[in-house]
Parts: sequence; C-alpha cells; structure tokens
Amino acid sequence: MFKWIITKRESTVTFFLIALFLFVGSVNRDFLSFSAVDSIFQNSILYIFLAAGMTFVLLTGNIDVSVGGIMGLCGAIIATLVRNGSNPVTSLIIVLVIGCFIGLVNGVGIGIIGIPSIIMTLGTMGVLRGLIVVYTGGKWVENLPEFFKNASQTNLLGFINIYMLITLVAVLGLQFFISYSRQGKYFSAVGDNYNGAVLVGIPVKKITILSFILSGFFSALAGCVYASQIGFIMNSTGNGIEMVAIAACVLGGVSLSGGIGSIVGAGLGAIIMTTITSALVYLKVDASWNGTISGLLLLIIVVSDVLLHKYSSEKARKLRLSANIQGQES
Repeated sequence: MFKWIITKRESTVTFFLIALFLFVGSVNRDFLSFSAVDSIFQNSILYIFLAAGMTFVLLTGNIDVSVGGIMGLCGAIIATLVRNGSNPVTSLIIVLVIGCFIGLVNGVGIGIIGIPSIIMTLGTMGVLRGLIVVYTGGKWVENLPEFFKNASQTNLLGFINIYMLITLVAVLGLQFFISYSRQGKYFSAVGDNYNGAVLVGIPVKKITILSFILSGFFSALAGCVYASQIGFIMNSTGNGIEMVAIAACVLGGVSLSGGIGSIVGAGLGAIIMTTITSALVYLKVDASWNGTISGLLLLIIVVSDVLLHKYSSEKARKLRLSANIQGQES
C-alpha cells in the first residue's frame, strides 16, 4: 500500500488535498460546509482547464506562458459579443476558434520554425496583452446579460453544477485519451525522447503544434468560464495566471522536462492551488501573506513528493541490481 502511495503522484496529491481540508476544517468548521467546498471546486474550474491545456504542452517538453493572454483576450471577446446580443453558442465557437488559431501560431513558430517555446510564447503574450487594451479601448467589459452570468450557477438535479460536470467529463476524457490511445501517448513520447520519437516515425512537429492548439483551446474556454462566473472582464484579466497553471501541473506530477504527467494530476493540482487560497481566508491570514504562504506550501509539497519518488526509484534500482547479481551468481 505504501509503495503504491509513493509511486503515484495523483495519490499523494489527493491525500494532501484531504489533509488540507481536514486541517483547515479543524480550525474553522465553516471550511467544510457544502457551500465552501462547492465554491472552491467552482473557482478551480478555469484553473483546471488552463492546467489541462498546459499539460499537453509540458508533456512535449515545451512551455506556454501565453495562456493568460489568450484567456484575457478571449474572455473580453465573448463578453462583448454576448453583451451586444450575439448568439451565445456562436460566440463560444468564435472564441474557441480564436484560441485554437493563437495556439496554431505558437505551434508553427515552435514546431516548424524552431523558436524556443519560452521565447515564442512570451512574444505572443506581449502581443495579446496589447490587443486586449486595444480591443476594449482600455475599459472594463461590463453589463453582461443575466442569462450569461447565471449559466455558471446552473445545476442539474438541484445540486450538480453544469460547469463542474462538463469539467469532470472533459478531464476524464482527456486522461483516457493520453493514457490509452496511440495518438495520446505520442505527447509523452515526444517529450521523453524527441530524437527517438522521430526515429520510430512519430509526427513530432504535428504533435508539438497540436499541443499548443489544445493549450489555446482550453485557455479560450477558461476565458469564457471566467467571464461567465465573474460577470465582467478587466484589462488585467489573466495576468500572471500562467504561473498558477504551471504550478498546478507541477504539483500534480507533470514534469517540466517533458514525458511525464497526467490530466487528472494537473486537475488535482489546480484544485489544491484554489483550496490554499480559500484556506488562507478561512484561517484569517492577512491577504498580504497569500503569495508567500502559497509559494512556500507549493515548495514543501513538491520537494516532499520528489524525495518520496526518489526514495521509491532508488529502492527499485537496488532491487533490480540485487536481482541481476543473484542471477549472475546462479
């Protein structure tokens, strides 16, 4: 049982999430109320989508720091479209296509031209930040229709939030895709051994481009969720959120060097990041300490998890070595 726990990042993250809820709940029981837990999960939805898209990119050994810019611009676009009376479904499709197109531009620059991902996506982020100000005229996008804002509060059977249900289905579907489909396994193969993937015939350039398209798609979707949940869009929407998405992925076991990770793990990491922020409120911690405490907890979790996995790997290596020696002696 212990071996299973320390060899599965998702399990350690889950146990930490449960321990975090129990600890904060022991200090302030309101934290364990249905409304508080429901609020945490709803607030984590956009981070889950961002982390899901980022996972595909990280699996290929790249990084995308333009996700906040895509989220902000797409959020502003769908907000203005529905405010001006456009069909919400058509508006959603338009925004998702825009997100995919931006991802395509990133993917072509990185996969075809060969620009380092950090440089390409930093440039894209700067362009998008400027476009948000130009598109909105430097003003907030407000006065969104009630049906759009109420969509995030829609429940099925009286208690299942529609956004949470969509998120759960998406995460499980994506996890099945990268775990069991041949094409899904290509993402990890590219990040694990790029040259080896080329030699065995994996279309590494196409996979790299697809990873950024998926990142753009889910970033745009996160922008739509944000606009619906918050009810307005600021010019600064999405600023710095790429760091939260990356941290959620790393916390959930996605390797920054590529080849290792899961959508479920990234989603759990996103929930933990949201939970920590909410926990500090219920613990009545001064808001100025939020960044410091969140960063410190993240370091502790990641370092502890790395040490556990290192211990497990070292033990497995010694067992293999011992088996080889015994085999040679016999």
